[in-house]
Amino acid sequence: MKKLSVKDLDLANRTVFVRVDFNVPLENGKVTDDTRIRSTLPTLQYAADAGARLILASHLGRPKGKPNPEMSLAPVASQLAELLGRPVGFDSVTPGPGTKGRVEQLKENVVLLENLRFSPGEEKNDPELARELADTAELYVNDAFGTAHRAHASTVGMVKHFPKAAAGLLMEKELHYLGMALSDPPRPFVAVLGGAKVSDKIEVVQNLLSKVDRLLIGGGMAYTFLKAQGLAVGRSLVEDDKIDLAKKLLKKAGGKLELPLDHVIAQSVDGAASTKTVPTGEIPDDWMALDIGPATVAAYRKRIDEAKMIVWNGPMGVFERQPFAQGTWKIAEAVASSGATTIVGGGDSILALHRAGVAERITHISTGGGASLEFLAGLKLPGVEALTDA
Repeated sequence: MKKLSVKDLDLANRTVFVRVDFNVPLENGKVTDDTRIRSTLPTLQYAADAGARLILASHLGRPKGKPNPEMSLAPVASQLAELLGRPVGFDSVTPGPGTKGRVEQLKENVVLLENLRFSPGEEKNDPELARELADTAELYVNDAFGTAHRAHASTVGMVKHFPKAAAGLLMEKELHYLGMALSDPPRPFVAVLGGAKVSDKIEVVQNLLSKVDRLLIGGGMAYTFLKAQGLAVGRSLVEDDKIDLAKKLLKKAGGKLELPLDHVIAQSVDGAASTKTVPTGEIPDDWMALDIGPATVAAYRKRIDEAKMIVWNGPMGVFERQPFAQGTWKIAEAVASSGATTIVGGGDSILALHRAGVAERITHISTGGGASLEFLAGLKLPGVEALTDA
């Protein structure tokens, strides 16, 4: 999936609209995690160094189409200025009519618009808002892979007003690595999927089964599969309405799909609850599985060590609580130590990488969240489809 790159554009003395993903956590008017801002700095530095003036736009949170001071991007503008080492102008009015005039009056070479979702037209892909946004610039670049699965005014609607639409460097990197996983993965190719629910990842499981050599399942979603096999799961999380689907997926997998061999169980998710480790099929009725056990870690590590490419999305247990964190942390360490091309996505998995201190050893940490999952499920992302083919 080759798309026109920001490096293919003549940026000198041009005004460039860059859709970024600055949907970052705020607390008391301060950015508490600037990972997403840092991720797009290479694109912004490249364009600014090439002589472009940058108009940046992002959403933050879910303000439901009206201004909410707690979700203003003003603190983000301050943080961005510090990271870029240059002044960043901020247009504090909801994007829409008059945005072009206000932006032209600002003297800074980098300008951030207020939260796009303060306007109801953003999520509705309103043609009028799309035109107003497009009027602010001569060129369009999308570096917000995390919003590429949404057909909004800033990701799809405004693109038609430009002769060419390019991918930023972060978007390009996401498409390169995720595209490699789906089209030309080094083998053996192993996927590790965790998280609470099968329903969140049905399409991903279905799509990856035809592409991977092994699919290792952990987290709450494992217990729907185990129950589908007629095994005792106690009070573990199960989606009973997905049992039949789980049976079909197990049949389709033909041995590729591997499930936990043992489990760390407790009678409560409370971190102070007493725990024990039991083999698969031996979870008592009044206990619940909350992490994979050491035998599962060893079996999964063997598959991970053999792999040439690994995709990991979703924790192996309730890793926020110390007694149930070991499985996730040990998988994080295994993935980081594998020597394979590694792609990790999903907020919990990324948090686990950082807590385990191994994030720097991962080939590509995807900023995509839902977009990564939809891409891995084989779905077309509107924000990517809208970009010009290379």
